[in-house]
Formats: sequence, C-alpha cells, structure tokens
Amino acid sequence: MPVFKVNVKWSKELFSGVELNTDEPPLVFKAQLFALSGVQPERQKIMVKGSTIGDVDWSNCAANLKNDMTLMMLGSADKLPEAPVKQQQFMEDMSEAQLAIALDLPVGLKNLGNTCYLNSVVQYLKACPELCTQLSKYSNTHGDMPGSLTLALKNTYDFMDKYKQQEFAPILLVQLLKTVFPQFSTTGEDGTPQQQDANECLTELLRILQQNLPKLSGSSKNLIEKYFFGEFAVTMKNDESPEEPERTSSENFLQLSCFISQDVKYLQTGLRQRLEEKLTKKSELLNRDAQYTKTSRISRLPAYLSIQLVRFFYKERERVSAKILKDIKFPLVLDLFEICTSDLQKRLIPTRESFKVQEDEENQKKKAEKAKAAEAVEAKTQPSQQATQKVEEEELASFSFDDDVGSNNSGYYDLVAVLTHKGRSSNSGHYVGWTKNAKTGQWYMYDDDVVSPVTEEDILKLSGGGDWHTAYVLLYGPRRLKSRFLNKSPASAEAAAASTTTPSAIETSDKK
Repeated sequence: MPVFKVNVKWSKELFSGVELNTDEPPLVFKAQLFALSGVQPERQKIMVKGSTIGDVDWSNCAANLKNDMTLMMLGSADKLPEAPVKQQQFMEDMSEAQLAIALDLPVGLKNLGNTCYLNSVVQYLKACPELCTQLSKYSNTHGDMPGSLTLALKNTYDFMDKYKQQEFAPILLVQLLKTVFPQFSTTGEDGTPQQQDANECLTELLRILQQNLPKLSGSSKNLIEKYFFGEFAVTMKNDESPEEPERTSSENFLQLSCFISQDVKYLQTGLRQRLEEKLTKKSELLNRDAQYTKTSRISRLPAYLSIQLVRFFYKERERVSAKILKDIKFPLVLDLFEICTSDLQKRLIPTRESFKVQEDEENQKKKAEKAKAAEAVEAKTQPSQQATQKVEEEELASFSFDDDVGSNNSGYYDLVAVLTHKGRSSNSGHYVGWTKNAKTGQWYMYDDDVVSPVTEEDILKLSGGGDWHTAYVLLYGPRRLKSRFLNKSPASAEAAAASTTTPSAIETSDKK
C-alpha cells in the first residue's frame, strides 16, 4: 500500500491525516509539511521509529510505515511576517509586492539563496504557451525523480497562473533540481549556496522535459523535440585533397551559438561565422591528418529558437569563468532565411510572400493615420474623438508546415524572452528573466520576485557593453501571419488593389 495517512508531531503542533505517498520522492511529503508548518524541507528532520526520512527515496523506513502512525519532525520555521497595521494605503505608500498586485502584474519567484539562475529560466520557458499547455496535462506516472522535477515545474506554473499573489517560493522545484542535478547544489566555504550557470540550468531542464513529456498525437516525438529542436545539413570537405568526395550528414541542435570575436558586432554575424568551421581530422584517402571545412546550413527550423551568446570563457590562471562584455546587437525580429539550405528556402518562400502582403497593408494603414493627423494639425482642429472600440483578434495561420508540426514555415521569428546576466562570471553575479506577454505584447522584467513592465527600447539596451544587465540567452518564437493573408503574394495583392481602384477612377471621370 504506497499511500498512507499519518500524523506528524512538531513542537506543540500535531498535524493529522497528512498524505504520504511512497511512489513520490520524500521531498513531496516534506513540501506538504512546509505548507503546514513553515519549516523549509532542508531544515526538516523527520523520524520514523529511529530512522530519518531522506530526500530521494523511502528505502530506510518504508517497512515501518503504516496508517495513522505518528511521525516526529524537528526543525525551526522562518519568522512569519507581521500583519499590516494600516487598513488603507495609497499607491505611493505601497510596497513593491502590494503595488504588483494592484497593477495586476505577473507572478515573480522568490530567491531561495542564489537561485536567480533557476527563477530566470522558469520565466524564460513560460514565454512558450505551447509548453505550458502541455505541462498542465502532465502526471508523473513513473514516480521517479526526473518525473517529479517535471511535475514540480508544472505545479509552479499552475500556481503562477491561478493565484493572485505577487511572489511564489518554488521550494520543491529548487530541491528536486539539486537532487536530480547535484552540480547545482554546491556551496561556498560558509555553506551558502553558490551561483550557477543559467544556460546550463536551461539545457538540463529542457533535457528532462524531453525525457518525460509524452509523444504528440500522431508523432513519434514529443513537444520539446518538435518545437525546440532544429536540424543542420552538414557538408565536410577536405581542403587538401579535392579528389576526396564531400561527405554530407545531418545534426540536431537544441540551441544555436553566437561566438563573440573582435569583428562580431551583430547577432546575425556571429551566427553565420559559426556555420563555417575549419577543423583537423584524419583523411582515409591521404592516410594522415588533414584540414577540413565543415559547412552547416539549417534544414529544419524549430518553432522556438534558443540562441546563446557565448560570453563566458575559462581563465586557467585565475580558475574562473570570465565574461565578454562586448556590445552585440540583436533584433526584435529575426530572419534566418540566408542560413537555411536551398531546399528549405524554397519551402519558406510562399509564407514569406504572404508576410510581405500583410506588412504592406500595415504600413499603408500607418501612413494613412499619419496623414490624417497632419491634416488635423494643418487645419488647426482636433481629430474627432470616437468611442474606443474593442479590436477583435484576427484568426492566425499556422506557423508550421502541414507535414511537420512544431516547425517554422517562414524563417521569421519574434523575440519573446531574454535571459540576462549582470556581473563578471557565470558562477557569480545575478540573472534576470525578461519575457513578452503572448496576448498583450507587453514586456516584463522578472528580477526574482520583483516584476516590472518595460518597453522594447529597454529590451534592446540589453545588448551589452558594460556592467548593466547583458543578454546571455535569447528565445525567439514564430512570427504570426493573419489567416486572411495566407497564400497571398505581392503580385496578387497589387492586382486586387488595381481592380478596386479602377472603378473609382472611372466614376470620378464620369462625374466630371
């Protein structure tokens, strides 16, 4: 019987009927006791007939568990916050937490001891609504630790979406991350948790999700594999032997890398340089080591593209991961057409043509609005103020190819999240997440539990060049096309425009 109802004695308190499920790691049970007592899991010492419950499994006490038994818990709780004295407050008198609730800001995550690297990654991944939807349906059927970590991430997102609080302490998520990945549990000489590399945390979390999320309907792959993985077509050419045939292969990638050198000032430049490399390997034809040119082109674009700006390098003498502070400009709209294979480029063109028609119409509307405003100024009159009408959301076309769910069918991307670092080393300093709300388009800065609305101009200032927050990892999502523009080309749009303008011109001449 893996599920028990037990009583827990703590100090003068007795908690009755607490559920204990041995199919789940003990950390889940400790998280329940934290909610009841305020004693954080790492401070809890729970005794079962002389044995102490661990964090990973129940092996040392499972045989002694039974219904309605009483366990003893030792540990001190954090001091509870005092109740507010004031019953009424004005906005200028509110704290950051109270102001966030009043302004209906998204939920931030409490720093539990140098855990900003994890908090920023959680906010970063939340910018993918498809991932959040898939996670909301997840259940840990195997009961293993990686599955429990996935479940903890799901529960974190559930709390952030459902409850109107300014902050959430992801205690169970932190504990399980450190249990599954011990490299994130290192401490300093004084026992303080050390800072960790946020991109390493991001990569490990995506790998865990890749292992645990179920396969998509009608596919042999899951959401991570379809929406986050891309594919390279790779050509290997022997520079010293033209007679040796070129070798072609394919490689999957979860993230693109932008290496920063002296001549790299823009993200696109760094990406292009990475796609052509010189390397040395043994040639079977020459029977010795020879220089090869490895050329990579993207043969499949994922819906969500993660790009790391490789800002850290290891200094052997100082034994530290030093940081490159150089300013690297990145765009809000990214176009990867040029670094795709010719076959993929041909498939991208129809949707790209439709995007041109959509952009032309949007530009014409902006020009018309500016012209009306200029006419009003010239006539020294105020533009007529009409009642604000709710703009109906237009239906959007699929961003994927029909035969490849989770792909990008245009090569166009919108920036949806940025993970920044402030400091001089990846294992020190401070990480912050910046994400764009998918529904409103509003950008937010997530500095742990402090959430602030920011502008696109603020986002572009994260390009580096100093000790300010510097972009470390970028997340680009698919640029969306309105359905009414699907399968339209500039030529067809011009023909349609001509057919609508011709009658009006004839009518004008007849009136004259």
